[in-house]
Amino acid sequence: MSVLSQSTIANKITFSGVGIHTGKKVNMNILPSPPNTGITFKRVDLKHNNIVIPNFENVSEATLCTTVSNQFDVKVSTIEHLMAAFLGLGIDNAMVELDSQEVPILDGSAKDFVKILKNTGLETSDVPIKLIKIHNHIEVMEENKYISLDKSNTTLEIEFEISYKNQLIRNQKNKINVFEDNLDDIFNSRTFCLYEDIEKLKKVGLGKGGSLENAIVVKDDKILNESGLRNENEFVNHKILDCMGDLYLVGYRLIGSLKCNHGGHSLTNKLLRKVFSDTKNYSLLEIKGKNLPHSLLNNRHNLKSIA
Repeated sequence: MSVLSQSTIANKITFSGVGIHTGKKVNMNILPSPPNTGITFKRVDLKHNNIVIPNFENVSEATLCTTVSNQFDVKVSTIEHLMAAFLGLGIDNAMVELDSQEVPILDGSAKDFVKILKNTGLETSDVPIKLIKIHNHIEVMEENKYISLDKSNTTLEIEFEISYKNQLIRNQKNKINVFEDNLDDIFNSRTFCLYEDIEKLKKVGLGKGGSLENAIVVKDDKILNESGLRNENEFVNHKILDCMGDLYLVGYRLIGSLKCNHGGHSLTNKLLRKVFSDTKNYSLLEIKGKNLPHSLLNNRHNLKSIA
């Protein structure tokens, strides 16, 4: 078996928790899935029309989280942290079963998803992986927000910058190579909000399951969480985590260079829709043979591969 082959998880794993926006308890199973099936969500609390595909064209809501829907208006929301874990660990195929609409938030990061997925290990097939390679520079601008995607030779780069009036957050910037860098700080970075925005969230029916156990709360120049930050760039690193998850909604690993200034789920989705509106902007590649740039190998070096 080769690392050029598609992978799924070796065994079924289970998570339980609460949805950060719905406040509802949810049980989630992740099961192995055959090659070329991709990532699929199944609402097991519903008997009919319960399959939802996490594709950028199926994004029905992108306010504070990413929600995907099928043609019957069946939804799965807050998928971005789990999708980022799948991308970062090189998991091509998996079936995700939920008994409620929202993926459990756990601690607000992807840390627990990554830990258990790593411990479970991968099962590798003999089917070649597929990649999407970007050819042209595409950008989207909205007032003070900006995002672009350009070509890259062998990897996926994400450069992200945020700017807040809050005196503690202020400006943060970071750049990562998804296939080469150690992503621990990205995976461990939690969602965050300003204390003064909590009531606004509740008034629009969001954040019902939010707490200091699953989100960083910033009030003026203080972090209300007793444990403080996990890394000095945790705010922008969480934005990168979200971006990774949203980028995996193209269905394959992406080869390109992304830059974003003060963007989020909605802006990333608008960018992807613009990129894929013209086939000249990209190509779908199937990797065959035994050689692959090292940048696509490093993300699997510490995972157990089962023949």
